[in-house]
Amino acid sequence: MEIVEKKNKNKKYKPILEAIPDWPVYKLSKNRKEFIEEVAQRAYERIKSLRPTPKQLVDELEATVYREQQRMKRNRWRVDPEDEPKFWAKVKEDLNNIATKTPEEQEPVADFILKRIVSRYADEIAGNFKPSQYRLTREIVKFWFARLLNGARVKKFGAFWRNQYTLRDKIHIVGKVKLLRKLARKGTVVMVPTHFSNLDSILIGWVIHSLGLPAFIYGAGLNLFNLKIFAYFMNSLGAYKVDRRKKNTPYLETLKLYSTIALEKGAHSLFFPGGTRSRSGMIEKQLKLGLLGSTIEAQRNLYMQEKPGETAGKIFIVPVTLNYHFVLEAPDLVEEYLSSKGQDKYMPEQDRYGSWQLIQFLFKFFTKGSSISVSIGRGLDIMGNYVDEDGNSIDEHGRVIDTRDYFVSNGALTADKQREDEYTRMLSQKIVKEYHRINRVFASHLVAYVAFNMWLKKHPKLDLFGLLRLPEEELQLPYEEFRETCKKVRKQIYRMKVDNKLNIASHLKGDIDEVIKRGLYNVGIFHLKRPLLRNRDGNIITQDLNLLYYYHNRLVGYELDQFIG
Repeated sequence: MEIVEKKNKNKKYKPILEAIPDWPVYKLSKNRKEFIEEVAQRAYERIKSLRPTPKQLVDELEATVYREQQRMKRNRWRVDPEDEPKFWAKVKEDLNNIATKTPEEQEPVADFILKRIVSRYADEIAGNFKPSQYRLTREIVKFWFARLLNGARVKKFGAFWRNQYTLRDKIHIVGKVKLLRKLARKGTVVMVPTHFSNLDSILIGWVIHSLGLPAFIYGAGLNLFNLKIFAYFMNSLGAYKVDRRKKNTPYLETLKLYSTIALEKGAHSLFFPGGTRSRSGMIEKQLKLGLLGSTIEAQRNLYMQEKPGETAGKIFIVPVTLNYHFVLEAPDLVEEYLSSKGQDKYMPEQDRYGSWQLIQFLFKFFTKGSSISVSIGRGLDIMGNYVDEDGNSIDEHGRVIDTRDYFVSNGALTADKQREDEYTRMLSQKIVKEYHRINRVFASHLVAYVAFNMWLKKHPKLDLFGLLRLPEEELQLPYEEFRETCKKVRKQIYRMKVDNKLNIASHLKGDIDEVIKRGLYNVGIFHLKRPLLRNRDGNIITQDLNLLYYYHNRLVGYELDQFIG
């Protein structure tokens, strides 16, 4: 395992498409105006089919205006357009003016209003990939990251300007890399990573480039565009914007169709199906089905648009897990999760981290001994079947199958929303299963999981919140007891690795004391209060049990708690 990791880590991959004008994302940007118009037109048609009567459409528009005005009142962001209040005030005025008219008189005005709204949304969402800015951004990221790494490794300021080490020393890419590259030649790839940190988008962008893949389009949370440094990078790389505050039908349908049409045009895509960063630190169990459903719709449309003598393009889903020892935003994320646990209410995404805090984090990350792992999963078709190197779908019995058959009813290709919603749920379940299977267990995950569960079992009468309220002086684990439990849990992790139920980092092997030492050093390495450490007596203590809970959650779902006495 370790030899394979080293080989993959240091390998350089030749671009599968040398010229940027050949990249699907470039072709989209070149025809950006026409693309946005197509998205808006199809969104208009979709919403009209969902709200076919004038009354239904007017009611939908009124609900949209109300929600947008409430959003502007309660949760404005710096990135929001300045003319928003004026635009929505005009829409409301136009709707008020037709309130007393007959349905026949209302319909053309409501249609016009709907077209204005979806056109505005399509323009807001659209990315703006520019080759010159892409090249510049790529070089800036490579230059500064490489120098930070070099300065940290050699411990001399002068070495900051020499290029002796690469980003691959810190970011380990493992898994089905060759298969991913082959699938990107065969069809359209949709990469679906886990989501823990604001760093994820830039990290995945670097991974895509380092693997020799053309740039992907990807949905980035609009909140990230509040940060100037992130906004520049993502605008340059062609990210499209996802505003999670907007829950109205016109916006959600426009967003979904943006993704669908881009896939139909062959643009490799990336989106985080969890919808937002994991507040709890757990691997996602429930995925957002909206954008994921666009892959099903796009594949069906490709089959339906297929011309005689041609073969429809195929869409491949590639799960990816991102493994960190440390997440900058963890204290706020877990606080938000705990405060809302058990409550089914919307929590607006708010970020307290500006550009300077993120720069500080990046500098600390690249000048300390922590690392990141990116695990590339095996490719799936839109039904969740594995695919081989030629892109053929393979069923559970090892037989080649044709995904076209999933869209056939009474001998003809048909659109069936209820059927495709079920396909989307099936795909989401397979992705979650793959997340757990390709997840790499770090030493920091092991020590956090063991310590938290040991304290939980030492206080069986307390629920989670009761445990979290315990004073720090009551939380101490004898090192030998902790050590033996880590050995026992690690042994079970080894068994699960053999059974292909998870993966492990190479540093999890070897002397258990060294593994524990590495885990304690890395878990929450940059937080002011350490979630886990040894005191002067050598025993295990915590300075922040909430944070320890967050990092422990990475191994929730594997039923390892039964091995903790």
